[in-house]
Amino acid sequence: MKKSKNNLTSFSVHLDQQYGSRGDEMRENFENEFEAFKLGVMLQELRKEKGLTQEQLAEKCGTTKTYISRIENNASDIRLSTLMRIIQSGLGGQLKLTVDF
Repeated sequence: MKKSKNNLTSFSVHLDQQYGSRGDEMRENFENEFEAFKLGVMLQELRKEKGLTQEQLAEKCGTTKTYISRIENNASDIRLSTLMRIIQSGLGGQLKLTVDF
């Protein structure tokens, strides 16, 4: 285990110990769930910046308050078409995607 001068373990070492190396099934599941969590937090922050309640955002993009809540709390997978509608119609933004290898 790699420790720093302060006897601390780096986060990447911690992830390797807890979930395995990148490419391992358990680690990839963790990474995917973390990305979904980040998306939910990002949508929640954007919604709040726009001064919208979950219900107002849902009305603007044609979905339900419950669905918005589930996305923000990482309790639901989201379809790309729904994400685009939330970003464009609900929040007035543009969705841009990238792929990393």
